[in-house]
Amino acid sequence: MQIQQPYEWSRGLWRDTVDASFLDRLRAAVAAEVLPRADAIDHDDVYPVEVIKALAAQGYTSMTLPTRWGGSGSGYGLCAALFEEASYASAAVGISLITILQAQNLIQAFADESFKARVLPEFRQGLITSYALTEANHGSDIRSLDTKAVRTAGGWRLTGRKSFITSGSAAEAYIILAQTDVGVSTFFVRRDMPGVSTEMGRNASTFGLRNGPHVDLLLDGAEVPADHLIGQEGKGVRQAVTVLDFSRTMAAAISIGIARAAFDRALDFAASRVAFDTTVLQFQGIQWYFADMLAEIDAARLLVYDACHALDEHRDIARHASEAKLLASRVATRTAEQAVQICGAYGVTENAPFGRYLRDAKAYEIAGGSSEILKNTLGKHLLKFVAGRQGKEGA
Repeated sequence: MQIQQPYEWSRGLWRDTVDASFLDRLRAAVAAEVLPRADAIDHDDVYPVEVIKALAAQGYTSMTLPTRWGGSGSGYGLCAALFEEASYASAAVGISLITILQAQNLIQAFADESFKARVLPEFRQGLITSYALTEANHGSDIRSLDTKAVRTAGGWRLTGRKSFITSGSAAEAYIILAQTDVGVSTFFVRRDMPGVSTEMGRNASTFGLRNGPHVDLLLDGAEVPADHLIGQEGKGVRQAVTVLDFSRTMAAAISIGIARAAFDRALDFAASRVAFDTTVLQFQGIQWYFADMLAEIDAARLLVYDACHALDEHRDIARHASEAKLLASRVATRTAEQAVQICGAYGVTENAPFGRYLRDAKAYEIAGGSSEILKNTLGKHLLKFVAGRQGKEGA
């Protein structure tokens, strides 16, 4: 059975969360650049370089940057719409966009003005970046690292190995955390610098969010100019956590895109598939499936865009970002599972899109901050709230 392409069938089902004219232009770009390549990107496990360059040429990879650096100065609501709509077509494109956003957010927030003026305009020209934090021996714990940075006469020498780097196979530059004498620090490293190379380990490929194999980044005495230290030495952990709080809201938007795509495709199937002399959608039990999914997606979507307002207002960012990603990723996985069930035998075929949706959704319950890490963040928020309240009562 042939299911119609997204955007052709479900207009009006989902409320526009941002300006309609912006969405029309964005959806046209996604339909032209992303949709035709979505299945191949996943199947071949390749970084979508052509797609990202095309989106960059239209200004979509630099939206939140100020105009003086080539951006449009957009708020995070429009940015989330980009991630939602792109991921409606291909979550792999969404994950490719997020590593670019992470790099430019960190540079914009912490680099000095001369470095910003040199590097940030490159994003409007299509600069592809990756966020290289993880090490094999440390995982999510970035408080102490095996990668070392030593001062030299002309700058810094970096030695070490970063592991399982998303978007690393095509990145033209990396944000790297390394240990210096005073603590973990952040560096901007270009792929073509001497001593920088990549290789693929045995666990390079993932079953979801397939935008190219994850690579290990090797730093063999890489010489980095002095001004490529971003911000204050020894403040890298704080910088990284700040940026992750911003990107987690966009990660939640990616999950919403996956959930909407799975819902729409399943609804199309159920409305047209005839069984026992009626359509599948006429069965009350199937309607109940869709009712639960519709309510859950709408609720998670509202939470995502509320988190965008928190970003714009710099208000309780860690809380709202963690809530949004925790709920949206869970809803995306549940929706993809239900979509497979509704579509029956067709749902589990390789020709159907539901396997991709399910793999991508489940991967994002782990990638970009696992559900357990998000719960820890929310738990700390509550402990801090209770301690503050008890302090006021005891005063």
